[in-house]
Amino acid sequence: MTGPRVTIAYCTRCRWLLRAQWYAAELLQTFEAELGEVALVPASAEGEAGVFRIEVDGTSVWNRKRDGGFPEITELKRRVRDLVAPDKPLGHADR
Repeated sequence: MTGPRVTIAYCTRCRWLLRAQWYAAELLQTFEAELGEVALVPASAEGEAGVFRIEVDGTSVWNRKRDGGFPEITELKRRVRDLVAPDKPLGHADR
């Protein structure tokens, strides 16, 4: 595996798997050459309800409880880009 690892931890009790999958697909499509892996992590084992966190190599990119809800995809892509490929243009997402 080369490149950074993105983890998306999601609450299974809240049924956020499809949302996590969609974010994963968007990130893999946008950063296909830059990312090494996008992993989906069921967070029910943590015992905490409402978990939705996205990290790049352990660095927090989004936390639903801290950041308030779920990210707009353009904001998420900007945050991931800033960590994995700061010079990569995101087209309309940069506007």
